[in-house]
Amino acid sequence: MSEQKTDAGVAGLSYEEAREQLIVVVGRLEAGGASLEESLALWERGEALAARCEEWLEGARKRLAAARDQPL
Repeated sequence: MSEQKTDAGVAGLSYEEAREQLIVVVGRLEAGGASLEESLALWERGEALAARCEEWLEGARKRLAAARDQPL
């Protein structure tokens, strides 16, 4: 699975969707038994999902910071 295809597959996910899929990917990797090729594809998918979660969290941090700077 190419990195570009992996990234495109997660771009539209909400934080919750990306987090849930990441949990599944980690579980499959921890369970073992996957071929090397499948393990690499899962790892790449996990990296893309983790990056998507981080994007959401960074956006939330920025929104909170902006809200704190706004006068009531």
